[in-house]
Amino acid sequence: MSTAYSKDEIAALQEKAKRHLWLHFTRMSSYADSDVPVIVRGEGQYVYDQSGKRYLDGLAGLFVSQIGHGRTEVAEAGARQAAELAYFPLWSYAHPQAIELADRLSAMAPGDLNRVFFTGSGSEAVESAWKLAKQYFKAIGQPNRYKVISRSIAYHGTSMGALAITGLPGIKEPFEPLPPGGVRVPNTNFYRAPQFVADDINAFGTWAADEIERAILREGEDSVAAVFLEPLQNSGGCFPPPPGYFQRVREICDSYGVLLVSDEVICAFGRLGYYFGSERYGYQPDIITFAKGVTSGYAPLGGMLVRDALMEPFNEGQATFLHGVTFAGHPVSCAVAMANLDVFEKEDLLGNVRANEGAFRATLEKLNDLPIVGDVRGDGYFYGIELVKDKATRETFDDDESERLLRGFLSHALFDAGLICRADDRGDPVIQLSPPLTCTQEHFDEMEQILRAVLSQAWTKI
Repeated sequence: MSTAYSKDEIAALQEKAKRHLWLHFTRMSSYADSDVPVIVRGEGQYVYDQSGKRYLDGLAGLFVSQIGHGRTEVAEAGARQAAELAYFPLWSYAHPQAIELADRLSAMAPGDLNRVFFTGSGSEAVESAWKLAKQYFKAIGQPNRYKVISRSIAYHGTSMGALAITGLPGIKEPFEPLPPGGVRVPNTNFYRAPQFVADDINAFGTWAADEIERAILREGEDSVAAVFLEPLQNSGGCFPPPPGYFQRVREICDSYGVLLVSDEVICAFGRLGYYFGSERYGYQPDIITFAKGVTSGYAPLGGMLVRDALMEPFNEGQATFLHGVTFAGHPVSCAVAMANLDVFEKEDLLGNVRANEGAFRATLEKLNDLPIVGDVRGDGYFYGIELVKDKATRETFDDDESERLLRGFLSHALFDAGLICRADDRGDPVIQLSPPLTCTQEHFDEMEQILRAVLSQAWTKI
């Protein structure tokens, strides 16, 4: 199938894009003298631009396209549902697709996470979890619990509440003051561990978890509602948890009556080789937030899975969780999610990730021979490559150098070379990879070869 547009069609699209389209998290001035990248088609692990050029989708869109692109069976499931019932809200009503999907997700979830509250996105899911925690504690007679603890550099969404939980100062400052209650603790980046635990990953994990307890005590244990943690932290470049970290966090939360929210907007639905990242690392959350991979991007959907105990106060009398979203649990999105999960089962995508993650890691670790590569880290199909000026000292780049390296060269060079990935400096400079779960060795090799060529060229520009 041809994807190439004519020169006139390309020119018309560019004119409309530059005049009317406002891109997200994008410096619009960067396209003043260059074309906006326009992706027009996807097939399997690849996408194609307006000129017909092919790119390996090494980021699964935005940690989303688990089953890959162009799955007609999933698209057709959405079309059938749209013809039957295109929309109806979950405000005092239900529809079969939301019921069936809630039942399926509850059966897949760990422990007694048996209630599903749907949203339209990941940010809405995080916002919903904080609102639920606040109202739950009011309902059980602990109205002073409203604070939330999260980790440094962690990203939890863009709505005002989710931003208050987010640990990235740069994206929070323009919107301050934010809702009160966000409290930060250290993350689990062992590559940048404090000196006193830098040689012992177990001691580092204990220290990082115990910092959560210290934060609870500093803030006042009767004021903290929840701890929000990703199984494998995204922002900053894929920080896996040290051994025993989450088990200690669970103990701390239980000791002080604090809810543990596992933010799995990225990590759920196969990214780490399991339906939920909390399964991978062996801990029981009170709430799981999800989005992205539940539909593999074929339609928008998010939500939270909630333990039975958190639902109990809302099962009596006139109690109501005073929160809702118009498009949450949209019939078409739910039908798409069901078809997406059918693909997971039919093709054993979780098994594919677990069988191939070692090869993915080993292929990326070949890049350790480059002087610019300081650390390769991650799990499953989710990896970060940290870039450094000096491997021996782990010296990082200053702000100006990072600007020139990532935005001035790497982002464009990797895309031009045919690889979609993420070059980011929220924290230290990293390249992130999160490919479709259908990828195998041929795709790992292609990623490594493009990264090797471009990173080698980047080193000559430092």
